[in-house]
Amino acid sequence: MRRIALGLLLLGSVAARPAYALFDDEEARRRIEVLRQEMVENQRQVAEQLKKIDDALSSAGNREPLLQLAAQLDALNNELARMRGQIETLTNQAETSERRQKDLYLDIDTRLRKLEQGREQAAVSPDKPGTAEAAASPAETRAYQAALDQFKLGNYALAVAAMQGFLVTYPESKLAPNAQYWIGMAHSGQRDYKAAIAAQRKLLASWPESEKAPDALLSIASSQETMGDRKNAQKTLEDLLAKYPKSSAAASAKQRLAAFSKR
Repeated sequence: MRRIALGLLLLGSVAARPAYALFDDEEARRRIEVLRQEMVENQRQVAEQLKKIDDALSSAGNREPLLQLAAQLDALNNELARMRGQIETLTNQAETSERRQKDLYLDIDTRLRKLEQGREQAAVSPDKPGTAEAAASPAETRAYQAALDQFKLGNYALAVAAMQGFLVTYPESKLAPNAQYWIGMAHSGQRDYKAAIAAQRKLLASWPESEKAPDALLSIASSQETMGDRKNAQKTLEDLLAKYPKSSAAASAKQRLAAFSKR
C-alpha cells in the first residue's frame, strides 16, 4: 500500500507542474512538446500499473505478478524523472537562446539608429563629409542604401545578396567595410552564426582600420555567446578593448564583460 501511495504522490507532482511558455527556439520547443507527450503516455501507463497492483492486492493470491508490476512501476517512475530533467534543461536552453536573440536584435537596432543619426548629421552639414557614405559616389550610395533597406525590412537573405553584389560592383568603395559588416549581421539575423563570424572576420582581415572593425568584433562576440561559446566570446571582447579602446563598441564590450563576471 505504501508503494501505491508513492505512485499516486508522483502522479500528483507531475500533474501539478506548470505549463511552459512558448519560445522563439523552434527546435527546443518541438523537443519539449515531444517529451511532454511521452510523459503523458507514461503517466497513463503508471495509472494502469497502479490499477493492476490494486487488483492483485485485492486477490492476494500469487504475489509474483505483483512484484513484476512493482518493478515496472519503478522503471516508469525513473523514466518520468528523466523526462522532467530533460524538459527543464531544454526550457532553460530555450530561455537562454531567446534572451541572447533579444540582446542581438537590440544591438542591431542601436547600430541602425546610429547609422541613421549619422546620415541626418551629414545632411545638415554637407560641407563636413566625415563618413564613408559622404565620400562615396551617388551610385554607390544608392546601391548601398538599397541593400541596407532589405536588412531593415528583415529580408536578410536578400540583404546578404545585395551587399555581396555591392562588393562585386564597388570593391574599392569607402562603403565596402560597411557592406561586409551588414553581411555578417544579416547572417546573424538568419541565425547562421558561423557564417556571421566568418563574414566579420573577413572584414577584420580586409579592413582592420575601418570604423566598422570594432563593431565586427562585438558582433563576433555576440554570435559566439549565442552559440554557447562563452570563453571565446569573452576573449573576443577583451581583444576589442585592447585593439580599439576608444571606440563606441568598447563601451559595450566593457558592459558585457562586467555581466560575464556576475554570472
